Amino acid sequence: MTGELPLPGHADLDRVEEVRRVDYEARFHDALAWAREHGLEPAAQDTTRVCLLLVDCQNTFCTPGFELFVAGRSGTGAVDDSRRICDLLYRNLGAVTEVVTTLDTHQALQIFHAPFLVDEDGRHPAPYTLVTAEDVAAGRWRVDPDAAALLGASDEHLRAYVEALAASGKYDLTIWPFHALLGGIGHALVSAIEEALFFHAIARRAPTRFEIKGRHPLTEHYSVLGPEVEHGPHGERLGGRNTALVEHLASFDAVLVAGQAKSHCVAWTVEDLLADVPGLAPRLYLLEDCSSPVVVPGAVDYTEDADAAFARFAEAGAHVVRSTEPLASWPGPIATTTVS
Repeated sequence: MTGELPLPGHADLDRVEEVRRVDYEARFHDALAWAREHGLEPAAQDTTRVCLLLVDCQNTFCTPGFELFVAGRSGTGAVDDSRRICDLLYRNLGAVTEVVTTLDTHQALQIFHAPFLVDEDGRHPAPYTLVTAEDVAAGRWRVDPDAAALLGASDEHLRAYVEALAASGKYDLTIWPFHALLGGIGHALVSAIEEALFFHAIARRAPTRFEIKGRHPLTEHYSVLGPEVEHGPHGERLGGRNTALVEHLASFDAVLVAGQAKSHCVAWTVEDLLADVPGLAPRLYLLEDCSSPVVVPGAVDYTEDADAAFARFAEAGAHVVRSTEPLASWPGPIATTTVS
C-alpha cells in the first residue's frame, strides 16, 4: 500500500461548486502518468480491500442553487463535504480499492412529490410538508385522482404507507421539492467528484460501481439497501433488500461512508447495513466531516436526528472519523492499509 499522495495538478478543490464537463481524455492520460509516477498498483492486487461508499453526491443535493441543496446549519455543508471527499480520495488513491456511489433517481409523479397529493380543496402540498398518519386519517390529504389513475395508487395505499412509517419509527412522509429527476442535470454527480472517481478508476484499474435507488413511484427510498416501505396494503411488493450490494460491501476489510444527507440517505443506509451485517460495524468508518444534515431555515432541521444516528452507530461499534486525519491514525483495520 502507498501512503498519502499530493493532489494531482488538475484537482482544483475551490471549484467543487461548478457544474462542468469532465475532460475524460485528458484525465485518462493524467491518471496513467500519476499511477506510474507514484507506483500505484491495480486495485485487484490489494491485500487489504477498502471501499469508499458515496451516498447521493449529486448536484441536486450538493450544488448551491439546486433543488434540495444540503446546507446544514453552516449554510455551505454539502460544498465543504464535496471538497473533503475529493481531497480524501486523491490523497488515498493507493488505499481505496473501489468506490461505490449511489444515485437517488426520481420522476415527477412519486409519493413524496407535490402532484401525488391534494387536500379537500384540490390543492397540492407545499415543499417540506409533513404528511402524518393522523393527517391522512382525518382526510387532510388524499391521493390526487389523476395521479391515482396513472400510477395505480389509492387512498388506501396512502393510509397504509404513512401508518407503516409511523409503526417502524421512520420519518413521516415528507413532500420534497422536485429533485434528482432522471435525465436532469440535478441527477448528475458533482463534477469534481465525478472527475475524482474517473481518475481513481483509471489510476487503480477499478471501475466505479453505481447503484440506482428511488425509482418506484409508491415508496421513498432513502437507504440504498431498501425502500422505506416494502409492501403495499395488499402485500404488493414495492421493493426489497439490495442483497447483492449488502454482500458486496460486507466483503471489504473496511468501508468508508460519506455523502448526503447525513440525516436521511446516509443514516438510513448505515442503519440497514448494520441491521443486515452487525459484524461489519468494526470495519465501518463514518466520515463525519463529509456529510451534512438536511436543514431548511424556518421549515426543518434534522441536525439532532443525524447526530443521534451517528452516536447510535458508534455505540454499535462503527468508527466516526474525520477525513482530514490520516487513515493511519484511524482506529481498527484501516490503519493497515496505509503502511508504505
